[in-house]
Amino acid sequence: MSIWYKKNLNLEDLILRNTKTMSDFLGIEFIEIGDDFITAKMPINDKTKQPMGIMHGGASCVLAETVGSIAANCCVDISKYYCVGLDINTNHIRSIREGFVYGTAKPFHIGRTTQVWGIHIVNDQQQMISVNRLTMSVLTRT
Repeated sequence: MSIWYKKNLNLEDLILRNTKTMSDFLGIEFIEIGDDFITAKMPINDKTKQPMGIMHGGASCVLAETVGSIAANCCVDISKYYCVGLDINTNHIRSIREGFVYGTAKPFHIGRTTQVWGIHIVNDQQQMISVNRLTMSVLTRT
């Protein structure tokens, strides 16, 4: 059973929502939508590395918040509500120097005023790069 408000949610919708945003600048690309998850990938390159040549921890947070925020907003009627980040917690497990990372968001809780999402980020070999918890506030449009 799908958790998405819009039952025919597709990748083109997600790509359109992120045009001309930070995630677009960093090359984040949505690649899969399941009944209760969304996955996006991000390249490891000069835009996402820190001076030591490994992925910047902030880039990991950007990927986590991007995929989690999009997922949260896909669970509400966006003509009446919108979701914004309230808190993010990231544990960096492994460094990465090249390739891609993949962030998959799955909900822990989808409530009327808050949502809590878990986002696992892995590398091309499915090794854990970071674990993230994102709390979203559900706000009413005025």
